Amino acid sequence: MASATATVPPTTVQRLPVYLRCLIQAQAMRMPVVNSVQIAEMAGTNAAQVRKDLSYLGEFGTRGVGYDVESLITHLSRRLGIAEQRRVAIVGYGRLGSALQGYHGFDERGMKVVAVFDADPAKVGGSADGLTIEHVDRLESVIEREQVEIAVLTVPGPAARAVADRVVAAGVRAIMNFAPVRLIVPDDVTVRQADMAAELQILAFHLNPSEAMG
Repeated sequence: MASATATVPPTTVQRLPVYLRCLIQAQAMRMPVVNSVQIAEMAGTNAAQVRKDLSYLGEFGTRGVGYDVESLITHLSRRLGIAEQRRVAIVGYGRLGSALQGYHGFDERGMKVVAVFDADPAKVGGSADGLTIEHVDRLESVIEREQVEIAVLTVPGPAARAVADRVVAAGVRAIMNFAPVRLIVPDDVTVRQADMAAELQILAFHLNPSEAMG
């Protein structure tokens, strides 16, 4: 059994949001208790992995019974840092940025988009699903005003590094980067790279007949 004070491995951290999603599904199905087998079936993993991952967070569940859904949702939300909504800004209101702003699943995942930026004068001042599109020149002041914690960058590659430097200087410590460039940030800033083109290429690799033949 892993210690409750042990560092949670990065691979486990990546699975925790999946477990939380499964627990929210169980809650919607009015299941007061779930066991590791049920969580594993919903998450697409195995029961032993579920038990090991959750053991990093402390002693949960009753042997032979399972996990209390409500209390585990609360604990996972707290450990993931979303017990209270995190405030998000989207920088770049093109097709991807507008699609992300229009996605209403963020609220139930503990995220709230509070600011949207773009450099196009034709877009600035317009409405983005209830938010006014701000000019990127006002990025620092709006980030401070809205207490933004996470920045989502959907800007062109050549602009991404400069924008990242600005949001970091404004106090943001977490970035989701959709631009196809590597960002250099201070050690206390976390960057997640979302490369959809690379993911599609990986899928194409698995469709390649020569690879299928091994």
